[in-house]
Amino acid sequence: MFDLTNPIYQDADKARKHLESIHWPNGPVCPHCGNVDPARIRKLEGKSTRPGVYKCNDCRKPFSVTVGTVFERSKVPLNKWVLATHLIAASKKGMSAHQLHRMLGVTYKTAWFMAHRIREAMKEDVSTSGPMGGEGKTVEADETYFGRREDGYVSPQRKGRPYLKRKKPGKRSVVGLVERGGRVRTFHVKHATKASVRDILVRNVDRKSILHTDESRLYPDTGREYAKHKTVKHSAGEYVRGTVHTNTIENVFSIFKRGMIGVYQHCGEAHLHRYLAEFDFRYNRRASLKISDGERAADLLRHARGKRLTYRRIGEAAHA
Repeated sequence: MFDLTNPIYQDADKARKHLESIHWPNGPVCPHCGNVDPARIRKLEGKSTRPGVYKCNDCRKPFSVTVGTVFERSKVPLNKWVLATHLIAASKKGMSAHQLHRMLGVTYKTAWFMAHRIREAMKEDVSTSGPMGGEGKTVEADETYFGRREDGYVSPQRKGRPYLKRKKPGKRSVVGLVERGGRVRTFHVKHATKASVRDILVRNVDRKSILHTDESRLYPDTGREYAKHKTVKHSAGEYVRGTVHTNTIENVFSIFKRGMIGVYQHCGEAHLHRYLAEFDFRYNRRASLKISDGERAADLLRHARGKRLTYRRIGEAAHA
């Protein structure tokens, strides 16, 4: 259970030791040269040295546990970083920068930057996690349209539909994949077309998988490349036929949209991929998999290594 009085949320030194226990369970590791020999690493101490600084005798460079993580070179106390990480990891529909700024006692601008850095840590490395599905496994695929596009584009397969005459066209496209009982991956695409959807499917889903989709024209051609392709016809009121359905991915989209509308409210299209990474991270470590909030937060701190996001990079994305 979350305890706000826990020393790791109140004391920067305790938070640093907590982070060291996660990243260095067997002792300090030099992030510059990879040295793990305790005899070749010494802790720097003195009035002019900040706590938690080590020096590697091999490469002669100083370092701390935050070097090489999203927390590097931040002036925000580490205990506030650890608290922000727990709050975002434990909030099913997310936590706004305004709420973080009130709870952490930092400016809104700082809280916004912290939230984006934490989302960067939530980003999955697809190259190391491998494809979804496999022989005998089912993967659901679907697309959803959310928010207002900046260019007002309407995909070819949606042109001429009656409701587009009543509403302003041009929403942001999100393609989602979920393995039954397993992981989810969602992607923001410029245009949801047969080509872009196929590219996402073949890069992320094992060809031996059973593919479930709705009757959208985006999937039939690519579906032939998989072991089986089964569909439900939503336009005819069919949502479940035996074990054939897309309810799992629809539930994923439901949580995402409720969070974006009820919590975040405003999201620039250039940042949408980071919010998707946030929701993916929490879903892939959901409570139904017997993962607690504390374990999810610790895993997020673990994923903070090897990733950097500067304020300049975020600003460039906002004006892209």
